[in-house]
Amino acid sequence: MAVCEVCFRHCDIKEGGTGACNARACVDGQIVCTNYGRITALALDPIEKKPLSRFFPGSKVLSVGSYGCNLFCPFCQNYDISRTDGSELEPENVITPEELSDIAFQFRDRGNIGLAFTYNEPLVSYEFVRDTAKLVKDKGMKNVLVTNGTAELTVLEEILPYIDAMNIDIKSMSEKTYSEILKGDLETTKTFIERAVKDCHVELTMLIVTDMNDSEDEMRELTEWISGLEGGSKIPLHISRFFPRYNMTDRPATNVDIIYRLADIAREKLEFVYTGNC
Repeated sequence: MAVCEVCFRHCDIKEGGTGACNARACVDGQIVCTNYGRITALALDPIEKKPLSRFFPGSKVLSVGSYGCNLFCPFCQNYDISRTDGSELEPENVITPEELSDIAFQFRDRGNIGLAFTYNEPLVSYEFVRDTAKLVKDKGMKNVLVTNGTAELTVLEEILPYIDAMNIDIKSMSEKTYSEILKGDLETTKTFIERAVKDCHVELTMLIVTDMNDSEDEMRELTEWISGLEGGSKIPLHISRFFPRYNMTDRPATNVDIIYRLADIAREKLEFVYTGNC
C-alpha cells in the first residue's frame, strides 16, 4: 500500500489497485503511472484550439492525450478517455518520450511549434509530461499543458521549468460546486493557478454550464480574483458554451446571449476575453 501525492485526494492505494484517476497504481509498494506513454489521441491542432489565443497565434501544435482524470465532471466532452482505465488499449499504443519528441520535431515544416499535453488530464501522468517536455525543449520547441489544475505544487514545480504555456480550467468559483459536482477542490486549483502565472504564459477557461456557474455574480467574483493575480488584467480568459454531454443531459445548452453578457462583464476587469462554442 502507498499514498499518491499528485493531487489533494492523496489516494491510499492498495497493492495492485489504482487511484481515483484510474491512471496511478501501487506496484511493489510504489506509486507508478500506468498510462506512461500510452496514447489515445495524437493530432496536429491549431494553437487556438487548446485554447490559447495569445501564445504564437496562427501556429500549430502537436497534441497528445492518454487516459485518466482526477476530476469527475458530469459534462466531460472526453469522458471516453478521461474515465477509462486503459484496459481496452492495445499494447502497441505506447510511445517513448524520445519517439514523441522526434515526431513533434518532424512536424515543424507543417507549422508545428511543439507539443501540447491535452485531451485527458495530463498531470495524472506528470512523469511522462516531464520526461517528454524536457526533450522537446532540448530540440528548441515549445511545450503546452492543458490541465484542470488539480495537482499539488510539488508536481507543478517539477514540470514548470519545461512548460511554456498553459490553459487551465477553472470550473467555478463555488467550493460547493467543485466538491459536490466535480468531486474536486477549488482551493487546490486556485493555488495551482496562482503559482503558474508567475513563471508561465497562462490562459484560463471557464465552461459556462446552465444553472451551475452562469450567474453574473460568479463571473464578477472570478474576474476580480484573476485581476488580483500576477499579470492581473492581462491574463486571457476563455468563456466557453456548454452543450449537454455525458452525465449532464438534463439541461439545455447555455444561452448564447448569456455567454456574451458574461464576456462583457469579464471585460470590465480583463483586457483579453474570448468566447467559445458560440
